[in-house]
Amino acid sequence: MVSLVAGVTLVVLVSMVTLDLVCGGQEGGEDSRLAHTHLTHTQRHYTPQTGGARSTTFSYIQRTARSGIFQNNGIFEGIRLADAESAGPFHGHEDKAKFKNEKMEIAMRQPNAIDDNECNEINCIGNFNKNGNAGPKHNSIGNIEFNGVVKNTVLTDDPIGHSDKGPVVLTHSGPVRGLTLDKAHVFYGIPYAAPPVGPKRWTAPKPVSPWTQPYDATFPRPACMQVCAGEFSEMCPPKISEDCLYLNVFVPLSVDLSKPKTKALPVMVWIHGGDFIAGSASKPLYDGRFISNYSNTLVVNMEYRLGAFGFLVTGKDPQSSAVGNYGILDQQAALQWVHQNIAAFGGDPAKVTLFGESAGAQSVSLHLMMQISEPLFRHAAVQSQPFSIPLKTRFDAMKLGRDFVKLTNCSASDLACLRSLSSHTILKAQVKAGSKIINPFRFLEMFETWGPYIDGQLLKEQPITAFQKGRWQSYKPVILGTTSEEGVIFVYGVFTESVSVLECIVYTTAIFKQHTLSILYKYVPLYHNQDRRIMLSQIVTDFVFLCPTRRSARSAISLGGSVWMYVFDHSPSDHNIWSGLTFCYDRACHGAELPFLFDSAPETNLTLTAQETHLANQMVCYWGAFAHSGDPNSRTEQTPFCSQQRLPVWPRYTSAESWPILNFTLQSHPQHGNREDICDFWDELDIY
Repeated sequence: MVSLVAGVTLVVLVSMVTLDLVCGGQEGGEDSRLAHTHLTHTQRHYTPQTGGARSTTFSYIQRTARSGIFQNNGIFEGIRLADAESAGPFHGHEDKAKFKNEKMEIAMRQPNAIDDNECNEINCIGNFNKNGNAGPKHNSIGNIEFNGVVKNTVLTDDPIGHSDKGPVVLTHSGPVRGLTLDKAHVFYGIPYAAPPVGPKRWTAPKPVSPWTQPYDATFPRPACMQVCAGEFSEMCPPKISEDCLYLNVFVPLSVDLSKPKTKALPVMVWIHGGDFIAGSASKPLYDGRFISNYSNTLVVNMEYRLGAFGFLVTGKDPQSSAVGNYGILDQQAALQWVHQNIAAFGGDPAKVTLFGESAGAQSVSLHLMMQISEPLFRHAAVQSQPFSIPLKTRFDAMKLGRDFVKLTNCSASDLACLRSLSSHTILKAQVKAGSKIINPFRFLEMFETWGPYIDGQLLKEQPITAFQKGRWQSYKPVILGTTSEEGVIFVYGVFTESVSVLECIVYTTAIFKQHTLSILYKYVPLYHNQDRRIMLSQIVTDFVFLCPTRRSARSAISLGGSVWMYVFDHSPSDHNIWSGLTFCYDRACHGAELPFLFDSAPETNLTLTAQETHLANQMVCYWGAFAHSGDPNSRTEQTPFCSQQRLPVWPRYTSAESWPILNFTLQSHPQHGNREDICDFWDELDIY
């Protein structure tokens, strides 16, 4: 294989020298805008124009590949999929004046909610608790932490002044008290599993201990552990902790929580993205009040364990080693909680829609493959799923685990030793172990070092394989889609300057090996004399996101499934959405749809034009209709708000209609396909 790759590279080099064809012409050039292509309803091809913008943010950014993408120390020098959840304006100001309810304002500021020693030794600007684990620590939930072990207690005092007010709902574990705000009833930080700390670190989620007095669900709890030091401090949630298995519930004001429920409403469960190493359910970006209120649905979003805390693999025996996939099990436990408790909030446990973006979309796909998740949801929306980034094999997950363990002075079989490590030590080992290339023949894995792996039991194969072979719940209605410029944030995040011919060849060959020449000859003529990053960005968009998504959708159709496809093709007018990532200005980067989908711009310090607000309203109503009926075009349960939006028809994705998709722009419209000839090329290569 190595000799074959070398041979391909030699041929490409010769071709480059003689024809100036491979990897385009511009050698140094300006950072030209992506000649990305918006499709109109009459176009079947892309025409160059500036446009598309926004993504989510990602961690491990703003380092050049030239400084050593293969570096074995420090933080990985490239960009990962920790997009829409790890940075940008969406880290927001929880205490902004937009919250009209003064008590909510107090809760979001959390003045007394979490003391300075919270986050299991790490606060969110990277300062470490000098006291280590010595002595008890009090946190916002009324928990008392002794030597890293958290015991649930119920608040008997009122740290934010309103624990005796607001709606109370009786769950299976005990009563919870929330808030009634201007758009919805909100219950923040309800525990769905016991804190995964002490002896519960690296175990499957355990049931939470019940309580009898009202639990204070009036403010968000900490996010799960993630890197919060140095240059990443601004990307972090306000607080992080190992004690993080909580969820938020948003209930429309149409539900009178003081009376018996006469009609159950559909439920939308959100799984955040962030490369499985970052993100939080409580980001202002994911404020579920607006979807809930406008579409008359309940919204639930969850925290789940990230990085080494959620995905470390050191062996096969769960009694003596970490066996990984804990973050996925956490998500499943949250879905179980919804199944058991959501009726008390006015929701229908038989009508749950699971939706997520990026790593969240990967998670949704995994639950569509897992039999034990099958009865827990009815519909799914898979947004910007990087189908071509493979899950690790057991061998690769174990190798990453061994690299991690070597940095801790523990042995792989000594789980007690690993559990005694401080959170600080684990995070440092996570970052350092994750900076290595685990498998040079699976180069794309470097974009998602920590995450789910194929364990042979919970997860048995790659999602793209399962979707192509029909080994998933294809009878469930599904929304599938991408943004038009997914790859920009990854390529421009790695390459801060124009890419040389040699770099272009090296990176293309590292990913595509013996297929490099075919791919370059397909793309180079389309991007001749342009900044090579434009071409590389389009290759990432097509190969990682768009084309495998199309192939998965067509597989579902062949099995009799119902699929609606979209492309989000709008570039937001407010550049603050990118938090200084200038290469995403006027582009539809990875995650661009999120502030529109949640209609959450007022809570994220973003300004939308009147037309953009209408686009956001439309997206909320499409997803809400899908949650109600499994069809985004349904009008049977449409709210007065949604009836005013005059939604264009979103055709079902079928060959009979020439594979129509919905193009989300200021003038959203159906169109026939999306880069069909390019995706036909990738399908024929069959290398997803």
